[in-house]
Amino acid sequence: MQKKRKKASSGLYDREGIWHIDKRVGGVRICESTGTGEKEEAERYLARRLEEIRKASVYGVRPSRTFRQAATHYLNENLHKKSIDCDAQDLAALDPYIGNLELSRVHDGTLSSFKNARRMEGVKSSTVNRSLAVVRIILNLCAKQWRDEYGLTWLETVPMITMVDWKDKREPYPISWDEQTRLFSRLPEHLREACLYKVNTGCRQQEVLKLQWDWEFEIPELKTSVFILPAHVTKNGKERVVALNSTAMAMVNRQRGKHDIFVFTYRGKPMARLNNSGFRAVRKKVGLECVRIHDLRHTTGRRLRAAGVSNETRKDILGHEGGNITTHYSMAEISELIEAVEKIAVESSESMPSLTLIRIGGSRVSRKTPAREIKKA
Repeated sequence: MQKKRKKASSGLYDREGIWHIDKRVGGVRICESTGTGEKEEAERYLARRLEEIRKASVYGVRPSRTFRQAATHYLNENLHKKSIDCDAQDLAALDPYIGNLELSRVHDGTLSSFKNARRMEGVKSSTVNRSLAVVRIILNLCAKQWRDEYGLTWLETVPMITMVDWKDKREPYPISWDEQTRLFSRLPEHLREACLYKVNTGCRQQEVLKLQWDWEFEIPELKTSVFILPAHVTKNGKERVVALNSTAMAMVNRQRGKHDIFVFTYRGKPMARLNNSGFRAVRKKVGLECVRIHDLRHTTGRRLRAAGVSNETRKDILGHEGGNITTHYSMAEISELIEAVEKIAVESSESMPSLTLIRIGGSRVSRKTPAREIKKA
């Protein structure tokens, strides 16, 4: 049986021990929790909200809003964003420092305790700056885009938010072939194969973890296949081709039949991350604690450069902004990419066939067919 609301003064009611507001004032309905079980405190809260509405309607004074309210609004509006989980983590770290502050009080001064605390914890400048960048985005939205029922922006002006520079930027560490052998030989099989694929293709971590069989396309003329990564997976939001050398192709073939959707899995489920406790433990055992997962991508770039691969082709392989490969390819372009990545394979192959114009086509891969075919135009 549903509990009856316990009414108090006009507009307040008790729901499960907490006083809530449900009141219409000047055409505006206030429907929210006061956050307190004390009646007198709830009445003061209601009086304050009524005064805010009066000032907003008569004098154009903005109602008081906290950074936490703005952060919640931002997260709810951006659930589609690829990096929303990272944004949520950043905002969770910021909340103890500025969550309760009014928007107008969020600035360099009030953020200094957050910066100092993170530095004491050994957090890198780049990580702290990512959190500060989310604050900047939210405050800009408050001042320029979000408006209340009176047409007022949530914030009058955007404060200056200064990034930190603690001179702690870590330089990339491309690994040598010897270091690769030392590290990879001790990794668990599922990690070793995913890392071998990564270092031979230059893919980002998420491009490896989310790789799906549905994105594989056969190229009969080259007797191989490529993966076409959809826009929602890539960092720059554009489709791109992943060329496979003989080592990467071998790693892909070893995964066939393990999962219907994802290529790289562990115990029947998609892998959550490559930089896990297993990777870190092995890294420490072999004396390569300085190596990060992203260094495998740097390794790909360095090896391609050392092999004499042109800057333009390296961009296409690594999916850098400014690369030229899109969803339409010539056989010559595909051949060039495969030839380039083959130069950095543990075992190199031969054959680089003819010049034919091709584009993505064909139907979805059946369970028996290893890949969709890229057909001639």
